[in-house]
Amino acid sequence: MATLNANAAQVLALMEQAGQPPLESMQPVDARAAIAQGLGALQGTPTPVEEVERVTARCTHADIPLRIYRNDGGADTPSPAIIFFHGGGFVLGDLDLYDRFCRRLCVASHAAVISVDYRLAPEHPFPAAVEDAAAVVRWVHAHAGDLRVCPDSLSVAGDSAGANLATVAALSVRDDADLQLVHQLLFYPVTDLSQESEGYERCGEGYFLTTELMRYFKQHYLDNPRTARDERASPLLAADLSGLPSATVLVCGFDPLRDEGMAYAEALKAAGVPVDVLNIDDQIHAFPLMDGAIPEAAEVLDTVGHALRPVLAARQPVAS
Repeated sequence: MATLNANAAQVLALMEQAGQPPLESMQPVDARAAIAQGLGALQGTPTPVEEVERVTARCTHADIPLRIYRNDGGADTPSPAIIFFHGGGFVLGDLDLYDRFCRRLCVASHAAVISVDYRLAPEHPFPAAVEDAAAVVRWVHAHAGDLRVCPDSLSVAGDSAGANLATVAALSVRDDADLQLVHQLLFYPVTDLSQESEGYERCGEGYFLTTELMRYFKQHYLDNPRTARDERASPLLAADLSGLPSATVLVCGFDPLRDEGMAYAEALKAAGVPVDVLNIDDQIHAFPLMDGAIPEAAEVLDTVGHALRPVLAARQPVAS
């Protein structure tokens, strides 16, 4: 096991010294406020982008708020787009908490980033977030012209629980005849809610995301424990992963979700899906949200975004 990054270690020490009650001891509404305040204090200066637009995806089952980040210099051709689902265990998180993340990804990738304010548990348990994710992908594709994005250069991305939603959305639209996603970018994804991997034992205490917090999330998200084996909750259990878009899977060495992220990457490879694995072996879960205290976070987002440019541009129309 690698040595923990010094800046990450300092963040963990500060969290310990703060003496705040654990998130899993709070009601969801209070935990949301606590995570927004705590992680917000660790974030750096927002990366400037040219335009931030608020849009509502009026889907059949719900109206879903979106925030669109653009930095295309007013290009005449529609831009590639990354449909992004925030993290927070299906219970916490919002567009504001991931604002800096999306801004940096937008600039680094040369793509529009469409951040999705999907419904949260326990007010809206499984499969509400899954339904929102798939519906938004189809809605963005159908309204690409109005959104100034290229319908043939759409990808999905997500952080933790959001990465679960991204890959489940990719599975949901895989057989749509006219909708072919280009890529799935998965930051330390939740891929199997039916069991606890060895990583829960190895890194389940003292590294920000804990085993008890993951159990809290599962309890609030799943309407019935048996649904943990539904592939819409646990994509690692999907019977068929073939035909999915190429993937980048980022995992962290000091993260209880590392093992299931690696397992999902291997399952994708076995199904014939091209996969790049980025193993940040000295980092903790959610470190990109702590860029003010962990400068390496910005470097990783830049690296990932730059690597996406040729992937997304390959399906982008050429300006006349």
